[in-house]
Amino acid sequence: MLALGAVAALSLPPLCFLPVLPVAMGLLYRLSCEASSHRQAAWWGFLFGMGFHTAGLYWLTNAVLTRVQDFWWVLPFASSGVALLIAPLVMIPAVLCRLVPAGWPRILLFAGSWTLADMARVFYFSGFPWNPLGSALELYGRVGDWLIQPASLIGVDGLTLMLVLASLMLWQGRKAAIGVAVCALCWCGWGMWRAGHADFVSGQVNPAVVIVQGNVTETEVLERDGAVAQFNSYLDLTAAGVKQARMIVPDRHAVVVWPESAFPGLLDEDDWARRDIALAAAGAPVLLGSDRRAQGKGRWYNSLMALAPDGHIEAIYDKSRLVPFGEYDPWIVPFHLLPAEVVPGPGLKTWNLPQIGRVGPMVCYEIVFSGSVVAPGQRPNWLLTISNDAWYGNSAGPRQHLATGRMRAVEEGLPVVFANNRGVSAIYDGRGREVGRTGWGKEEVLVRPLPGPEKPTMFAMMGHRLVPGLLSLLLAGLAFGAGRKGGRNQRR
Repeated sequence: MLALGAVAALSLPPLCFLPVLPVAMGLLYRLSCEASSHRQAAWWGFLFGMGFHTAGLYWLTNAVLTRVQDFWWVLPFASSGVALLIAPLVMIPAVLCRLVPAGWPRILLFAGSWTLADMARVFYFSGFPWNPLGSALELYGRVGDWLIQPASLIGVDGLTLMLVLASLMLWQGRKAAIGVAVCALCWCGWGMWRAGHADFVSGQVNPAVVIVQGNVTETEVLERDGAVAQFNSYLDLTAAGVKQARMIVPDRHAVVVWPESAFPGLLDEDDWARRDIALAAAGAPVLLGSDRRAQGKGRWYNSLMALAPDGHIEAIYDKSRLVPFGEYDPWIVPFHLLPAEVVPGPGLKTWNLPQIGRVGPMVCYEIVFSGSVVAPGQRPNWLLTISNDAWYGNSAGPRQHLATGRMRAVEEGLPVVFANNRGVSAIYDGRGREVGRTGWGKEEVLVRPLPGPEKPTMFAMMGHRLVPGLLSLLLAGLAFGAGRKGGRNQRR
């Protein structure tokens, strides 16, 4: 069962090998139904979850290898330890489905409870909703663009619900399989139509974005040995990028974006550095990441700052969703694992700044949270996330992170700018179509005019996980209702 879960992880980005899902989910469902007891069904679910999440998060070991001299003892538990915390959620559908009669009630309950359990991951520590099954539809290119368009209605959790449901229905006879095939064609057809159109908000024009990717390794970030050379490299790339933007998009303001960890110091305390950045940007505002001191020894903010053309700081956003085990020690750790503590900020914001417009700033991990990337009542014209995935090397990790930005663009109907230290950096329009990207491990600049915002999607208007949650509860209710009706008929 561990191997079966690991095989199912092949469906996740960047491979998105969808054929493994019906096989893996179908076998898990069958073994859960045929288990001799609820305890055995729960055990099958747990083992499947361990295999799925350990394989899907294998790249976490790369972060430990970056500081292996300090955390060598964590190496065997990096991915499997996180999997151990979230694998029990797979036990829920494996056990619950046995409470209703076999057939469609059991399938509905399995799919609905799988989705609800998966959504519950936002309540783990600061939340860990990484790799929902719905992300398996994010194939690279146009086909992926078509497949993920329904996220504008039901979000990525709704895609998870439909994928699990379809995977199980394929094994319910010829008629059910034909029904799944017909629904899949309609799904693709509607997605193709929607991906080929746009519904822009009139009168809203976004700037031209200059993403500066410095390709600084995490070892260099931590040791600071080449800090001056790195800073000068970013300045040179910035100057070249702004010049290019003004040549190819002369009718729009240029906005420069540096990724997380790009500045090797404390920007709010370094007047000279801010002047140098402003000089390189030649009148363009710069959005960049920097640490910032908080009150108390060894306490920091992980911040995104907006520099005005004259070099003064116009706005600061402090990261509010922190990475458990990476930026703070969860309560289950009885000792201090991390040498310094990151303090969470007050929450999401929307900036409205000259030459930049209305932007929703985020730092790294925060883009992962479906339905929680826009400040309530403050819809921006574009979303920005800066990240430093150099920790995870040239692995699936940076690609999975990037996929979350693509999905948020479709859900919210907003263009997304994703700036990463070593890559992959990318820009998506409000329908998740790629506007441009960089390669991983390359020092380069990406210059593109940013598409305008689209009108709010149904998912954006309905609120935080409301649509997929209600759908899942509805299916579970139908399943239990059918079970009670079947029980009454048997008694009669």
